[in-house]
This record gives sequence, structure tokens and C-alpha cells, in this order.
Amino acid sequence: AMTLYSDGRYEEAEELEVQVMETRKRVLGEEHPDTLTSMNNLAFTQQCQARYTEALALIERCFRLR
Repeated sequence: AMTLYSDGRYEEAEELEVQVMETRKRVLGEEHPDTLTSMNNLAFTQQCQARYTEALALIERCFRLR
């Protein structure tokens, strides 16, 4: 996902980031640092796609869980 993100292929990166985040939630729990990192990565990808409302909501959720 990070390679796709670096290449500006945000939609493809987002698909993988969502998969990683959901897997980490299921395996590690929603408050685990790795899960929160995945949430943060997804939020930055959404921001690059000018989806500011979604990105901000995810960042705020991540902040509350931390």
C-alpha cells in the first residue's frame, strides 16, 4: 500500500489499507498501536484524494482510541 501511495495510486492504496486495517482490528483489536497506524495511513490517503471529511473523522477516531 505504501508503494502505491508513493506512486500516487491512492485508490489502489486505499483498498489495501482498508484490508490491513480490518485484519488488524480483528486480530489485534481496535486500540492496538498497529491498528491505529493503519487507520492513520488510511486517513492520509483519503486526504490526498481530497476526501477531507472522511479523513478528519478517521483521524479523530484514531486520536480518541490512542
